Amino acid sequence: MPDQAVTVSSSKVTDAAVADRARRKIFRRLIPFLFVLYIIAYLDRANVAFAKLPMSADLGFSEAVFGFGAGVFYLGYILLEIPGALIVERWSARIWMARIMITWGICTVFVGFVNTANQFYFARLLLGIAEGGFFPGIIVYLSHWFSKEDRAKAMAGFTMAAPAAIVVGAPISALILHLDWLALPGWRWVFILEGLPAVFLGLVVLFYLTDHPRQAQWLESEERDWIASKLDAEKQAQRQAGHLTVMQGLRERNVLLLALACAFSNFSMFAYLLWLPTTIRNASGLSVTVSTICSALPFALAMVTIPLVGRSSDRTGKRKLHTIVPMVLAAGFFLLSALPGLPFPVVLTLLCLTGAAAFSWGVSFWVIPSLILGEAAAAASVGFINMINSIGSFAGPAVAGYLLTKGFSHREVVVCLSTCFLISAALVAAVRPKRGVTL
Repeated sequence: MPDQAVTVSSSKVTDAAVADRARRKIFRRLIPFLFVLYIIAYLDRANVAFAKLPMSADLGFSEAVFGFGAGVFYLGYILLEIPGALIVERWSARIWMARIMITWGICTVFVGFVNTANQFYFARLLLGIAEGGFFPGIIVYLSHWFSKEDRAKAMAGFTMAAPAAIVVGAPISALILHLDWLALPGWRWVFILEGLPAVFLGLVVLFYLTDHPRQAQWLESEERDWIASKLDAEKQAQRQAGHLTVMQGLRERNVLLLALACAFSNFSMFAYLLWLPTTIRNASGLSVTVSTICSALPFALAMVTIPLVGRSSDRTGKRKLHTIVPMVLAAGFFLLSALPGLPFPVVLTLLCLTGAAAFSWGVSFWVIPSLILGEAAAAASVGFINMINSIGSFAGPAVAGYLLTKGFSHREVVVCLSTCFLISAALVAAVRPKRGVTL
């Protein structure tokens, strides 16, 4: 009996060592690379904010024209959200992501050659169509490699790229704005030079990404067996709790609540993002270049808060709480930033806290669908949620630009946007998991 006990104990130690080794290898192999891909993706959709002031002045765009053109990206984006997620679930993330990156890089370059409002709208719409399916595809892809207790940490490592794109992109874009090559103004070079890396990385994706753990030659056989069996066991547990088809998943009350919550939050988030350099310039009187660089500060802070929220979410398992609190904080800080008479350092601090909170809720939010639905239903639901979210992401900049053009004050627009953050928090609070699932 003692020998048997020693053997069992030794086996558990060996299994734990294999599991720890596999988890570290998977994280090191995938997350830094996906982080870089999302930096490029986010920068290519958000660099229009950095180019806004000289671009609008050069082409005579009003706030309404800019807001609609910036937001119309998301109308194209929604077309491939559900199909993109299902393609990753049932076919190949590697080939799909390569296609997305190459086409969106080309479309980003096209934005640098627009001359009229209609051309601007069309180029941004094409960019959205090209990039459609990227984010939900990556969310589904992460569920193929990370068990549920590691998923928020993986999400944090991936989604940190969104604020990192602004931190890196703001000073780089500010420098590019000073270029005057080939008689083209700097704002055009922002789109041209920042679109090309996506084409190159799209080719790299074909050789670097692995679709499923059992295909991973960079893992040892026992490591492949461990992660594959771990994920299979989780899927079996989900099926026993109740299997939903794709269409049933899309009609689920919780999925609709999550979709609306994401849409309301991104309604505010992207309006905040696209007008941030302008808000900073109006509050400070700084130059376009310095205002653009200062707009990176909220996202530098978000790079600190995102991993903290992700680790806390994985440790406690309280996904809803770690989604709701950042939404409420974003609303509060944003409202305070619009109070009259505040000195600029206080305004900038409040805008930084707003950005940090606004980027931190997604870490836990995107784990929830994989916990309450089966794999195919979860994949389709992630696409559906991001599709509805894209409508909010389009409407936010469009509505903000329209209100500002119609004479509404900055403070009134901020009240509207902050209210949307609070609506999102209430919708997430209304999500009710099935028996046996902890959120």
